[in-house]
Amino acid sequence: MAGLQLLSEYGLRVDGRRPNELRQIRCKMGVFSQPDGSAYLEQGNTKVLAAVYGPHEVRLNRSKTHHDRAYINCQFSMAVFSTSERKRRPRGDRKSQEMDMNLNQIFESAIRTELYPRSRIDIYLEVLQADGSNFSACVNAATLALIDAGIPLKDYVCSCTSTLAPSQGGAPPTPMVDVNHVEETLGGPGLNMSTLPRLDSVVHLELSGTRLHLSHIDPVAEKASTGAADIMAVLDKAVRGHVAQCLHARELSGQGADA
Repeated sequence: MAGLQLLSEYGLRVDGRRPNELRQIRCKMGVFSQPDGSAYLEQGNTKVLAAVYGPHEVRLNRSKTHHDRAYINCQFSMAVFSTSERKRRPRGDRKSQEMDMNLNQIFESAIRTELYPRSRIDIYLEVLQADGSNFSACVNAATLALIDAGIPLKDYVCSCTSTLAPSQGGAPPTPMVDVNHVEETLGGPGLNMSTLPRLDSVVHLELSGTRLHLSHIDPVAEKASTGAADIMAVLDKAVRGHVAQCLHARELSGQGADA
C-alpha cells in the first residue's frame, strides 16, 4: 500500500467516493425477538449487530445502581471472523474496554436516564465485519436498538469519522468523511465525532492516528459533524419506516381477529 493515494487525480477515493460522500447505509430494526430492542446496521462493508435489554431491576450487583437515574452498561466486542486475521481475544482486551467506556459516556449523555432510577440498561454491540469506522457504526446501530426498545433519547445519537487526505500537487489537504479500513490504515489522522444533531451538541470527540495541525481541526471536525447529520437523516427514515411497518402489521392482525 506504499504507493496508494487517498485521493486520485480526479478527486476520487480508493472506493470511488468523493471526499464528502458517505458509504451506503443499510439498517433494520427488530432483528431479534429476545432483547427488548435490536438492530442490524451496515455502513459500507462494516456490519454491526446491537441488542438492548432493559430498563430492568439490578438484582445481583447493587453497587451498579444509581438512586436518581439508570445505570448504563455498554459492552463492545468483535467477532473472531470480523477481520482478515482471526482475533485471539474478541472481547476483554484493552481496546474493547476503552470502547466500552466511551460508549457508556455517550449514551449516559443521550438517554433520559432520570426516568429510570435504580434500574439498568444493557447495550451489547458486536462487529460482524470490520471495514473502518467501526466505533461510529456501533454508535449508530445502538441508537436504532434503543429506539426499538422504546427507551427515550434526548436526540438521535449519530457518529461519523473524518480524516485528512494529504496535499497533492500543491493543493491544500482535503477532509474526507466516513473513513473505510484502507483509509484508516494509511496512517492519516482520524477524528471520530458523536453528536446529537438536532440539539447541535457534541457528546464524544476523539482523535486517533497521526497528529492533526491546529489549522486543519475545524474543517475536519466540520466534515464529521456534517456526516453525522447526514447519517441522522438515514436513521430517521429507517425509524419511520419501521414504525409504519409495525402499525400496518398491527392493523392486519386486528382485522384478522375481527374476522
